[in-house]
Amino acid sequence: MQEFLWVEKYRPTLIADCILPKDIKSTFEDIVNGGELHNMLLTGTPGTGKTTIAKALCNELGLDYLLINGSEESGIDTLRTKIKQFASSISLSGGYKVVILDEADYLNPQSTQPALRAFIEEFSANCRFILTCNFRNRIIEPLHSRCAVVEFNIPKKDMPALCKQFMDRCKTILKEEGISYDEPVLAELIMKHMPDWRRVLNELQRYGSSGNIDTGILVQISDVTVKELIGYLREKNFRKMRQWVTDNMDSEPAAIFRKIYDSMDDSVEPTSIPQVVLILADYQYKNAFAADHELNLVACLTELMTQVKFK
Repeated sequence: MQEFLWVEKYRPTLIADCILPKDIKSTFEDIVNGGELHNMLLTGTPGTGKTTIAKALCNELGLDYLLINGSEESGIDTLRTKIKQFASSISLSGGYKVVILDEADYLNPQSTQPALRAFIEEFSANCRFILTCNFRNRIIEPLHSRCAVVEFNIPKKDMPALCKQFMDRCKTILKEEGISYDEPVLAELIMKHMPDWRRVLNELQRYGSSGNIDTGILVQISDVTVKELIGYLREKNFRKMRQWVTDNMDSEPAAIFRKIYDSMDDSVEPTSIPQVVLILADYQYKNAFAADHELNLVACLTELMTQVKFK
């Protein structure tokens, strides 16, 4: 199944092919040139290439690796069993092995993360660990101290050059897939989601199924009015609220959260504003991990509908 996903099919296998600022890329090139990998914590917003870099590092160093997704396999016993089985077998490359733990910030900070610290120490003779996370502050300090931390922050000054690189990459992919495109539309889609390159590829694959990327795919959040939505929340009309979500899911959920936030003063009683902020912030965070963004948005709006006093 993964081979049909563009994010996997076209995932770079070399650090040189990863689209990152020069200073971040050089950090990993130095590791390859030195031939020595230490435990690492890669942190930054979704879709910026953390997992891709981790895999590329192992590829260029010739190291066997095990990929574990922390949002799907978060149990202590499951993690220990998988890591122990992997660490105790002989490496095909003859060197140490690497455990890539994706979305490590999804692990319980009171139980699983402390256990992970113990695993890192227990298997240190044979394994290195690369952790990735979207929110650095959700990783406990003892894990920070055992890893070299690399921030995947993309400065605004680097954005134009990186977008140009990604634009060229997308053109190559679309040509390979036999999909025609309008260049201004492609540019607008990239600008809309940057620096979440994964989201751009997923959107291109979704819309590209029609064989053409044109202006029909673009739905500007400015065109999406939340006034109607607020009315449904006020009336506690779940059916119409759900239909509104279905009709507007081409818009970025984070932008919808922001629109609701911006409309608070006009639509929500002052005593309920703090609650609105907390609910929106909670579901915006969950959106980064949600397998179903529509369901996550409906859950958020349902909580607003039932917990908030509207004017």
